[in-house]
Amino acid sequence: MRRIFGFAVAALLAACSPATPPPPAEPAPAVGIVVPQGPGPALTQIGYDQLPGWAAEHHAAAIPAFLAGCARMVGQNLGGRGEAAARGGSSASWRAACASAASVPLGNDQAARAFFERQFQPWIASIDGSAQGKFTGYYEPELKGARQRGGIYQTPLLRSPGPGRSLSRAQIVAGGLARQHLELLYVSDSIDAFFLQIQGAGRVRLPDGRDIRVSYDGQNGHSYVPIGRILVDRGEMKLEDVTLQSIRAWLIAHPKQAPALMNMNPSYVFFREIPGTAPEQGPPGALGAPLTPLRSIAVDKSFIPMGAPVWIETTDPVTAAPIRQIMMAQDVGGAIKGAVRADIFFGWGPAAEERAGRMNKPGAAYIFLPRNANVPIAANRQ
Repeated sequence: MRRIFGFAVAALLAACSPATPPPPAEPAPAVGIVVPQGPGPALTQIGYDQLPGWAAEHHAAAIPAFLAGCARMVGQNLGGRGEAAARGGSSASWRAACASAASVPLGNDQAARAFFERQFQPWIASIDGSAQGKFTGYYEPELKGARQRGGIYQTPLLRSPGPGRSLSRAQIVAGGLARQHLELLYVSDSIDAFFLQIQGAGRVRLPDGRDIRVSYDGQNGHSYVPIGRILVDRGEMKLEDVTLQSIRAWLIAHPKQAPALMNMNPSYVFFREIPGTAPEQGPPGALGAPLTPLRSIAVDKSFIPMGAPVWIETTDPVTAAPIRQIMMAQDVGGAIKGAVRADIFFGWGPAAEERAGRMNKPGAAYIFLPRNANVPIAANRQ
């Protein structure tokens, strides 16, 4: 879904933290887990009895997302580093687990739990002696649009012009590429189009009710500048008040200043149409598998292999309830860097946008790696 600069809320906000509700105490690794002091990243082998909330998980709900990744692993360099690369960096390492997952009875939590415990060894990720990391969120925007310009549909989504002269956002918005006739669709709101570029993929509802799926197809080569940081620097907004929602509200409330502010981010994203994607499916992630709400995450693949199950322990940004469940490493993002760092895909629609826009929480990540890899276990290695 994302390719260059991490099309996530984290990229929009940069170092800005979401406002209310106030963050709860940071989730801590289970008692008895000791991680290396560093320096650098490490993986530490643990038992399933040390995974917080493991027994309460709806294990069967994670199987379809895992299988979707299995279908896309073949022939790919899945990434990882050290222990993670040795045990999960090639598709061959996952072959047995993928075959076994296909035989798990649909909806059977007991069988699904047994599958995960039989096939995978959990490892807690840490860096510089800390197992605490940062978890943000992203979503698939929904816009109103049309094939032809007219009425409320005035803002174009452009196809990639290919290599050549690199124009800024302001130049492109002013018509710098008009002679190339790159218009893919026209949408009803320039602010919605701006946020679509940050997420990197979305759904455009046509007047006849059909949905067109669009996804990232290149970028203009200019560095991304987060407008949330600009608003804070100007004194328009307090750091603790910055969320996706508060930035959108500022843009709507200041229609004359909004275009200039958005143009201060010179980066511009081009799109392509994705045919054949079912409405109930998410957009394809970097692995190629469709993303599943609250079961897919974007990670730094230089540390975590694509397709790997990861037990995520963090906090819901809206309800403050614990999030403790299996998610699959199926996407990447330029803003997602480090061994204990993930971007949670929340889905599509207003509720997903609300949660993704406010998600900026501490937490821990436990990576599941295949047991059948012909590699001696090193207790602490990354």
